Amino acid sequence: MSTLVSKLETVVRRHEEIQALLADHPEPGGADYTKLTREYAEMNPIVEEMRAFQKSVQDLEDARALAASEDDADMRAMAEDEARELQAEIDATEQRMKVLLLPRDEADSRNAILEIRPGTGGDEAGLFAGDLLAMYRRYAELQGWKFEILEMSENDVGGLKEVSAKINGTNVFAALKFESGVHRVQRVPTTESGGRIHTSAATVAVLPEAEDVDIEIKAEDIRIDTMRASGAGGQHVNTTDSAVRITHLPTGIIVTQSQKSQHRNREEAMRVLRARLYEKAREEANAERAADRKGQVGSGDRSERIRTYNYPQGRVSDHRINLTLHKLDRIVAGDGLGEVIEALTAEDQAARLAELGE
Repeated sequence: MSTLVSKLETVVRRHEEIQALLADHPEPGGADYTKLTREYAEMNPIVEEMRAFQKSVQDLEDARALAASEDDADMRAMAEDEARELQAEIDATEQRMKVLLLPRDEADSRNAILEIRPGTGGDEAGLFAGDLLAMYRRYAELQGWKFEILEMSENDVGGLKEVSAKINGTNVFAALKFESGVHRVQRVPTTESGGRIHTSAATVAVLPEAEDVDIEIKAEDIRIDTMRASGAGGQHVNTTDSAVRITHLPTGIIVTQSQKSQHRNREEAMRVLRARLYEKAREEANAERAADRKGQVGSGDRSERIRTYNYPQGRVSDHRINLTLHKLDRIVAGDGLGEVIEALTAEDQAARLAELGE
């Protein structure tokens, strides 16, 4: 407990220090001001929990003192009941504070780039990729996030060949970062006349959006090609020379954008390229630590099979945390996905708390 309180007191002192710095700041704006306001906002929940914790501790001392000194049996019993309730409240607050004090992934508060590509399974895999896109779009809508398609191509049966989207909002990456990996579906395809269950897959990647200061991309490291854009499904409709393909020469990463505006295509392609390079750098930096984390929820490796959607049984199973929910319709519709995300987040927090020995 003393270690926890010491950490909390350090946060409170820093919170007060930032408050003073912001008050003395000549005028809002600038990178320094933005950084301070972000740090201040991130500390607010911890400081609020600390204050609630201190009040509960004081109230508990008062309740215990009353119970010890009270001659009236009924009043003493009431004070003892209050003390038990306050102790339970203190225990819960202490656990919340431990979670808030966990080392924070600096990318958690960022927007995200979502990429979905069909894997094994042919046309059915493309249809499943489309289902995943609809699931994430609906989930984002329920969170009040902005969901924007950056690049999308379809196959001949209305499924997807690939899609990338930008999701803007509060703590987007924190919520979606455990979605990266291989998603598998087991169902009878609409094209299957014999009623046989097929297994198909799609790969999901969730990348934190990178800022200019995170990744420096040198002009000599990229090749930009302008191409003739094509419509959905390979149909050459309203073709223009607006499509942009950017190749990052040192890594071989290729990003294509083919919306109407060539200028915007270049801008969005650079945004996606920066996100991929940023995530690559994060993966390399975390590789050693991730190898030592036996309790981790997932490595973020896109080849890792993370979840199965079994339509005949109406269940969704996340293999990383042995979670099975018989709510497939709600999850695929997007409004039940939050339960899966909350379970993954809780498991990750529990593993990290165990690491710290708290």
